[in-house]
Amino acid sequence: MERRFVKVEKGLGPEGRVAVVRFDRGDDINALSQAAMRELKDVPRDFEDDLETSVVILTGSAKAFSAGFDLKDPEAWQRTPLPIGERIHRQRLGPRLCKAWQDMDQVTIAAIEGHCIGGGAALAVALDFRFCGKGAHFRIPEVELGMNMSWGSIPRMLALMGPARTKQAVILASDRIGAAEALEWRLVEKVVEDGQAFSAAMAFAERIARQPPIPVRMTKLSVNRLAHALDDLAAHMDADQNVLTGLTEDYKEGTSAFREKRKPSFKGR
Repeated sequence: MERRFVKVEKGLGPEGRVAVVRFDRGDDINALSQAAMRELKDVPRDFEDDLETSVVILTGSAKAFSAGFDLKDPEAWQRTPLPIGERIHRQRLGPRLCKAWQDMDQVTIAAIEGHCIGGGAALAVALDFRFCGKGAHFRIPEVELGMNMSWGSIPRMLALMGPARTKQAVILASDRIGAAEALEWRLVEKVVEDGQAFSAAMAFAERIARQPPIPVRMTKLSVNRLAHALDDLAAHMDADQNVLTGLTEDYKEGTSAFREKRKPSFKGR
């Protein structure tokens, strides 16, 4: 696959065991269009048979990790008039993207500057570690758009933050979660000065890269299997739910309000 928005660099760090994946659409927004999502979903394939790389850092632009799902992407709106089965099939791109990153053998680290919103946050919590600049912020806007939070994210956020904080982050969709708050909530592992998230992630990656690769992979696999053992049970229908909420009047109101830059008025229909 030819990639326009994603670049992969291997062979960095101790013994060449660190790789960097840069997602940058060049607009300081870094929204997840369908094309961008396909590129990011394809990246883990580069590492399937890679026994040399121990750690992969995923970073965005200097001002944005990702603004989340691209509501202005014409391809995304093409699915609206489709039959339910086709819509569910297309809706599974996001969950498959996040699952592909979660299932990588290599340790994965998100280096986050600026905003990390919606689908961007969903991708970040699918990785093993998250480092962010102190000016970074997170937001989960899906509920305020009239839809559910999907992409298998709720079980992952639950494992990180616990039930109350996960509910708060998802239900109170307008609330920004600043870097200090994200650290307190255990949504991120480290907060550094703005512009230093990548450097901090690289220093951490180099420490991991100096460890013996085989037990590192085995440890990640064991922890993930235990931590995410029930994820499929909790998230197997979230794509279906996303399509279902997409048929409601509240979804139309939420997305219209977003485009018109006003507060939505929901009716529960």
